[in-house]
Amino acid sequence: MGSSNAKQAASGPTVRERLANYKPTELRADLSHLTDGDKKALVKLADASDLLDAVYYEQIWSGASQLRQQLAERAATGTEADREVHRLFELFRGPWDRSRDNEPFIAGVGPKPKTANVYPEDMTADEFTAWTKTLDAADAKRAAGFYDVVQRQGGQLALASYADEYGALLRPAAALLREAADLAADASFGEFLRQRAAAVEDNRYLDSEVAWLRISHSSALEAAIGPYETYEDALFSAKAFFEAMVHVRDFAGTAMVDKFTGSLALVEQHLPIPAEYRNAELAPPPIVVVNQVYNGGDTAVPMTAAYNLPNDEDAIERAGSKLTLIKNVQEGKFHSVLEPIAAQLLAPAALAHVSFGAFFTHVLLHEVAHSNGPHRTVQGGHTVRSQLKELHSAFEEAKADIAGLFAARLLVDQGVIDDTSMEQFYATYLASAFRSIRFGLEEAHGLGQAMQLSYLLERGAFTYDPATARFAVDMDRIPQAVSDLTRDIMLIQGDGDKARADEFRAKYGVLSPPVKQALDSLDAPIDIAPIWVDIERLRAEAREPAAP
Repeated sequence: MGSSNAKQAASGPTVRERLANYKPTELRADLSHLTDGDKKALVKLADASDLLDAVYYEQIWSGASQLRQQLAERAATGTEADREVHRLFELFRGPWDRSRDNEPFIAGVGPKPKTANVYPEDMTADEFTAWTKTLDAADAKRAAGFYDVVQRQGGQLALASYADEYGALLRPAAALLREAADLAADASFGEFLRQRAAAVEDNRYLDSEVAWLRISHSSALEAAIGPYETYEDALFSAKAFFEAMVHVRDFAGTAMVDKFTGSLALVEQHLPIPAEYRNAELAPPPIVVVNQVYNGGDTAVPMTAAYNLPNDEDAIERAGSKLTLIKNVQEGKFHSVLEPIAAQLLAPAALAHVSFGAFFTHVLLHEVAHSNGPHRTVQGGHTVRSQLKELHSAFEEAKADIAGLFAARLLVDQGVIDDTSMEQFYATYLASAFRSIRFGLEEAHGLGQAMQLSYLLERGAFTYDPATARFAVDMDRIPQAVSDLTRDIMLIQGDGDKARADEFRAKYGVLSPPVKQALDSLDAPIDIAPIWVDIERLRAEAREPAAP
């Protein structure tokens, strides 16, 4: 790659302007209850996260690792402008601006490949489909599964396991996981780390997913480490990308949200869909509240505020799932991003109801709602992922958003939620819609939210006043519109109807003139840029020589 690649692209905002969209925010956790071993384990896990950064760059694009090294060298010896380019590259985990539909911000870089680097960039979907028909059942499952790269070998498509393809980075990461396991106070957390270390070396992840689900509620440490999300596979939404999120558990917060675990079946029974579309094997996920101390790999901005894992359907069928809420990230997003957006775009009556309680609870309900509704098609029992292909992630995020809002009304009516009103839920959701859309329509959460907002504006659930350029909530219309949207998305999923999904995306996955004007007028960060103060301190302490 030539040196021109380190220069800013000629079009679009400057690098400095793009950086200004991400507010540096210190993310802290209470470490006072950790043992010395736990603190040392956190440093080991942070070091492993840095290795998974390198794995992720190998996955995302064939030129990413080389460009990353080039930018780091320039940042170390060059100008402040060079350092800004490097910082932006690390925030976005690559040379594309995710908030501007993956527009390259470095000269000489082309469009973000739909294949990432987990398929050949010149491979078509039709070629892949024809090839999989020549494979035996086991290899066909691998080809369409999470943990294998598809490559060209001698001109023909072939499989390579993640363990083989990225072994030079995964083996030292596994060693660090084992070292952290020996240091951690909680035996179940240590068992997960040992199982995960084995998984990244032998490419068999099921046992380690089960071990993750069995981490004790008394463990002070939590972490998600490995290949999880499939958003970066824009061809099939099938291949998982490596990431690491390292947390300290918030025991008080976890105790507060435990009451929601019993609400999942109640919501499922009241979903506005025919009985055959409901999830008959629904199990409430355990919920943990954590504060994040470090991350790596597939963790580009916008920062993840919560997650419901695992994504592997085989693991879910064997052992269920677990919902993790990242409280310090949510607080940072609310105060740094959502409050300024609400102040600029919401009518006074709606603005008065925006609250962190509604934001936090809806994120919780969003993640719980991933379990609701159909995960396999009513006819044929295919996974929804396999049928909706590249649209699966956007529709799944939209489903979780709107079903979470549907659930909020039901739980308020039932008295399960007694400290947040529906006015607060709806107003906060409206402000958060603009927050999510700014992630870009090429990003699953951004596209999913754009479809929801367009639908609800069309139904009059949200309104726009051209005289004031402000948005408001119609309390009479919004309950039915939320119910209808929940139904429409779940029926598309349960039918596995790709054509209908394409039509829905074409109609609603766009920005109306008032929405586009509102987004263009905003003077607020898009998201937060994390400053890992706790890990920086722990790493500094680890480097200090012991007292004589």
